[in-house]
Amino acid sequence: MKSARTAAIAWAQASPLAAVFALFFVVPLALVLVVSFWQATEYELLPAFTGQNYIDVFAGCPVNADGDLCVTFKTYLSTLKFGVLTWAITAVLGFSIAWFLAFHVQGTLMQTVLFIVCTVPFWTSNVIRMISWVPLLGRNGLVNQTLMGAGLVDEPVDWLLFSDFSVVLAFVHLYTMFMIVPIFNSMMRIDRSLLEAARDNGASPWQTMVHVVLPLSRTGLIIGSIFVLALVMGDFVTVGVMGGQQIASVGKVIQVQTSYLQFPMAAANAVILLAVVLMMIAALMRLVNLRKEL
Repeated sequence: MKSARTAAIAWAQASPLAAVFALFFVVPLALVLVVSFWQATEYELLPAFTGQNYIDVFAGCPVNADGDLCVTFKTYLSTLKFGVLTWAITAVLGFSIAWFLAFHVQGTLMQTVLFIVCTVPFWTSNVIRMISWVPLLGRNGLVNQTLMGAGLVDEPVDWLLFSDFSVVLAFVHLYTMFMIVPIFNSMMRIDRSLLEAARDNGASPWQTMVHVVLPLSRTGLIIGSIFVLALVMGDFVTVGVMGGQQIASVGKVIQVQTSYLQFPMAAANAVILLAVVLMMIAALMRLVNLRKEL
């Protein structure tokens, strides 16, 4: 009787959150899945079951008649390229900054102040932060003027803006904080006596970081990786703004299809993208038992 009562109380406590989760997450995803099997004409949506949308997404795949990769595969490779590059850079930056805050900054107050400083860019809109790069990286921007003034280049460098470089730069600017926070949290939970033991046994700072800090920070690194990869894979605003509407990504394709009212095709692409992201997250989750670690 007591166990049943305890279980009922637990379910009652979890039900509000479960209802919110179902209403704002499960139901929208289910609707996207349903719409992905609908038909569409130039004027209306037809709630008739068909798998043609998925067939159209992979039309000509894996290679087309010319022997090149199909458009869908090229788009996913482009998106994965941005995801991997952004993940690698943010992982290095996030780990380095978290290492500095956790082990080289003395005092909780100073750690808190510097941590808040890292969050300052999040006080403004993502779009504003992206647009702020334009006067810096454009042909007549500050960077090109500085390079030409120093005699390092004879003419403006075109690839600084509206290129893969500018897209990755913007992604790193936007999402590094999502890597810093979980890694910093993991590092703050490390027993400092382990570092002292490593030093007492003759380990160098590099060996201590590689063999002690990095394994114990793995949970934070995996959580940060999930955040960054999921955000980059679905982002279309950054690719559109910093790529000059010239660079393809899956999120951008979905946005364009939605703007042309091709909702079933956009929904099919969204379902496929979700499946790819979930597989990436599942692969990362196999590297660490988050339920046990947290």
